[in-house]
Amino acid sequence: MKSFYLVAVVTAMLIAGCAPTTVEPELLVSLVVDGQERSFAYDLPVTVNDLLRDANVEVSELDRVNPQPFTQITNGMVVTVVRVLEETECEDAEIPYRQRTVLNEGLAPGEERIGQSGRNGAEQVCYRIRIEDGMRQQPVEISRTELRSPQDEIVYVGPSGTVDPIPVPGTLAYISNGNAWVIRGSSTNKRLVTTTSDLDEFVFAVSDDGEKLLYTRNLGSEDVFENELWLIGNINLENPQPIKLVPQNTLQAHWIPGLTDTISYSTADSSETAPGWRALNDLWAMRINPTTGEALNIEQVIAPSSFGLYSWWGTRYIWSPDGDQLAWVRADAIGLFNLETEENTTIVEFPVFNTRQSWSWRSTISWEANGDLLATTLHVPIGNYPPETSPAFTASVVSSDGAFIARVVENSGIWSTPQFSTTDSDYLAYLKSRDPFNSINGEYDLYVADRDGSNARRLFPANERDTGITAREFVWGPEGRRIALVYQGNLWMIDVETEAVHQLTLDGGASVPYWTR
Repeated sequence: MKSFYLVAVVTAMLIAGCAPTTVEPELLVSLVVDGQERSFAYDLPVTVNDLLRDANVEVSELDRVNPQPFTQITNGMVVTVVRVLEETECEDAEIPYRQRTVLNEGLAPGEERIGQSGRNGAEQVCYRIRIEDGMRQQPVEISRTELRSPQDEIVYVGPSGTVDPIPVPGTLAYISNGNAWVIRGSSTNKRLVTTTSDLDEFVFAVSDDGEKLLYTRNLGSEDVFENELWLIGNINLENPQPIKLVPQNTLQAHWIPGLTDTISYSTADSSETAPGWRALNDLWAMRINPTTGEALNIEQVIAPSSFGLYSWWGTRYIWSPDGDQLAWVRADAIGLFNLETEENTTIVEFPVFNTRQSWSWRSTISWEANGDLLATTLHVPIGNYPPETSPAFTASVVSSDGAFIARVVENSGIWSTPQFSTTDSDYLAYLKSRDPFNSINGEYDLYVADRDGSNARRLFPANERDTGITAREFVWGPEGRRIALVYQGNLWMIDVETEAVHQLTLDGGASVPYWTR
């Protein structure tokens, strides 16, 4: 009995050992790609990248694999490959024009007139479009390229109110909203002499006879300097015809005193870096035909140069009243250029003022009538400030031979712009900062004094509690008794002797007044 049991057990064990064994895989994974789903089994750890290689699936840079190719697969994982294509589509689109309202004193109060018709611009807009497994996704804008700039519609509107009818001796010209205006004889006799609305204020000068106007028109963008020099041969005509002159990219131009129909000008190269130009610091003299604008003669007075600190901003040139002397202003000095020997003489040096911005400060110069003295603003060191960052400026009078310097107004401010009166130079007018150590953007008052700075009195505003002057633009009248200045966007006239004040414009866009006989 015992032996039978043993035989049975052994037989059962042999039978069991001979039966086939089923091995269950440790890892099952599904792959979804190109609209199909396939399953794979592994008994060893592998990565998604291994799976794709075993399945002969090639993946492009744009295709999206989930999970990432370096991920180790786990049992039951589903790996998906999304096929991705990218396309670029471009289309033209309109840029709507804007409407601008500009006050125009040539119209009756409330009257409207189209000064310039509007025109839509055009641009090319490009989009990136992703196609995922054949499904188009939402377009994403990637670029805009302007094909044609829009042109604003300009609507001129007559301003409300009126100005007092008062005498205005000589010819008072100014720019308003990008156009040149002239007041002659009376405050009510205003005339618009240009209509292009693009005067850039680099050049704006009337000849001594009060007839010819020199100005520049902007051709560039906000970041790149590009302009043209234009002439109106007689601004007193009913419909004066502007004439384009030869010079391009003109930083400054003036009528040369004592010479007929002759101007001087200085130029620059356009630049893509701030401020948009690189000054050549040159000076040319050109005699022109005022009827045709033809250049009758062009001579180089000063050769191009990059001499001096911050020379890229440009050297300022100022002729004496008789045209026999030529002063220059650089970032750190004022001097004279000898027209016969072609030599420079430095009159006064001062620390350059580092604005820490994309502009460089230049002082102004006003010649005394007989050419012996110059009124200017000097940058001076103060306290523990480094010389280049000192906030102190002083209105000064300097002899043309450099023999003496008189600081006539201490702490006058960076834009004090001292100016001798235009006839016998008995008066000296200047702007005085209300916050002298923060004078770049601050408010100013207009003062007048004797030419040595004595007997100073504040002329404008009448009340010291009124808002101060923020524009640094004022000019003496031809008889040396009146001053025109820009205040809150309008032109005002002050009688130095009677202190009478009159508002001359109402359009709020006045700038760069120029007053001659």
